[in-house]
Amino acid sequence: MISFGTDGWRAVIAETFTFSNLRLVAQAAADAINADYNGSGSPEVIIGYDTRFLSDRFAIEVSRVMAANGIVAWLSRSDVPTPAISYNVKEKGAAAGIVITASHNPPRYNGFKLKAAYGGSATPEQSQLVERALHQMQQEGRGPNVMDYQLGLERDLIRRFDPTWVYYQHLSELIDLDAISDRELKVISDAMYGAGRGAIPTILSRTRSHVTEIRGSMNPGFGGIHPEPILRYLNDLVAAVQRDQASVGLATDGDADRIGAVDALGNFVDPHHIFALTLRHLVENKGLRGTVVKSISTTAMIERMCEAYDLPLHETPVGFNHIGDLMVKDDVLIGGEESGGISIKGHIPEGDGVLMGLLLLEVMAYSDAPLHEIIADLQRQYGPTCYARNDVRLSRQIAKAEMVQRIQDRVPALLNGQSILRQSVMDGIKFYMADGSWLLIRPSGTESVLRIYAEAPTHADVMALLEAGGQMGALE
Repeated sequence: MISFGTDGWRAVIAETFTFSNLRLVAQAAADAINADYNGSGSPEVIIGYDTRFLSDRFAIEVSRVMAANGIVAWLSRSDVPTPAISYNVKEKGAAAGIVITASHNPPRYNGFKLKAAYGGSATPEQSQLVERALHQMQQEGRGPNVMDYQLGLERDLIRRFDPTWVYYQHLSELIDLDAISDRELKVISDAMYGAGRGAIPTILSRTRSHVTEIRGSMNPGFGGIHPEPILRYLNDLVAAVQRDQASVGLATDGDADRIGAVDALGNFVDPHHIFALTLRHLVENKGLRGTVVKSISTTAMIERMCEAYDLPLHETPVGFNHIGDLMVKDDVLIGGEESGGISIKGHIPEGDGVLMGLLLLEVMAYSDAPLHEIIADLQRQYGPTCYARNDVRLSRQIAKAEMVQRIQDRVPALLNGQSILRQSVMDGIKFYMADGSWLLIRPSGTESVLRIYAEAPTHADVMALLEAGGQMGALE
């Protein structure tokens, strides 16, 4: 069964994610693109891929299908950050973008991300068009149109290109590289063997920053880890920061649309703090204003900051596509989610780990203080708060509605000794407690995993909430 989840289609390589299934999905995307296209000439699509097993070959197959359907396929010459593809979609005025990636998922997965003409994730409606086209193909017993790769090149329907330079130039204009250069920061850039390799070192190469990259080689197995920039997978980055006495460590995920960091003391800096630090920096140091958008699983510090700055705030379900949709429609200053997908005004409506890593350096440059001291000051202003997430492997995929009902049948009178003020079923089920803490339980949109999130004033409170969430969400 092929279906589009939070951000496109993902599946296990050689089980469901096969060349034959990929060609079917590509054909459905081509049908949807051609049906929706009303411009002059042939529609154009930007195609990129990450460092996963066979990603480059899968991307070529997509380009062959696009070419066979009269769509010009701009195909990246090498693995590339997802936001670079999204930026090129907008910069070239293309009809869509396609990225072969499973982002932060385990190495056995690959995926098909669909990007819209505005340079962000396709809307749910656009994804549904592709799903309907796929269903119609299956009903008709129709296979994909596929053009010989060499013929596609000769007919100029497949065009190999480098999407990074125009993207790097754009980021260099968004970021105050002079301020970063003045600090002469010592930076460890951790690509986690993903498509962000080389991005931060290249952009900072003409500054006075001292950048060392780790895990930047091609390794489709990601060194035996998940390419997700969370603490459990960043031991190498912590060690490198401490060994080199670096100012900061920056980690991007498998396709570089997410960010995580490590301060000079080796402490993990989660996306909640990166989001909050950036918001404070944009308002207080740069004098910018606008709507703030956050996913339901993101820190309540953002709510307190918006109240203090008198900024409108929107909360969305998990998935940057929801945030991106608002960035297209509204004057959004910053939008982000707990997983590390964050973007700002002036950029594309797409999570961008490379941009946010550079912005964190800009925050440090303007503050002229170590990162741990900047975070301590943020906590004094808008904390204290602690946050954690626990992922519980499920024996089967479960619908969110079924899980919400199960949990509602098991809700205790108190959570961690606190009364429940209200509940939200926007995405899974979220409980808001009297002391400002909260607990969110939701099935993942991409894996057979139950995600349990909690935020509270102390680490002990967070652990107690996670344990209660695990008990309520158990399938037994």
